[in-house]
Amino acid sequence: MSNKVTRRQFLNYSLMGVGSFMAAGMILPMGRFALDPLFQTDAEGDEIVTSVKVSEITEEPEKVDFTFTQQDAWYESEVTNFAWVYKDGDKLVGLSPVCKHLGCTVTWAGDDNNPDMFFCPCHNGLYTKDGNNVPGTPPRGPLDEFEVGEKDGYITIGKKKENTLV
Repeated sequence: MSNKVTRRQFLNYSLMGVGSFMAAGMILPMGRFALDPLFQTDAEGDEIVTSVKVSEITEEPEKVDFTFTQQDAWYESEVTNFAWVYKDGDKLVGLSPVCKHLGCTVTWAGDDNNPDMFFCPCHNGLYTKDGNNVPGTPPRGPLDEFEVGEKDGYITIGKKKENTLV
């Protein structure tokens, strides 16, 4: 018995092989795209150690800078941000510097008429020390809060969350 491959069988095998490689070339990237989030590590929530010692923080809000690595598609960059940090008794409190009205940067004691408040210079918005927006000023809600902790005597800044102080 002869095991010769006919011309028709050869073409059939060749076309099926080439078609399989072409289909795999299209399906594998789609599968990788769909499954990629399952293989990613969740870096959100990691605490960033700052260069400011906990002993340097008082009851007056102070600007604390922190740097983290941000990846946008294939571009990775170092981003520097800051938080307003102060002590409330034994607890460390960290507030976001981003105004809830239009996203401007708020400053502590930036207005001479309101020295004990956060001030947004864009539209004269005011926030109390705990980040609550003052009624009658433009901000629509309280400043966001950062998770703040301590590691080896230095302040750590965690992820941003809604303000729990007000």
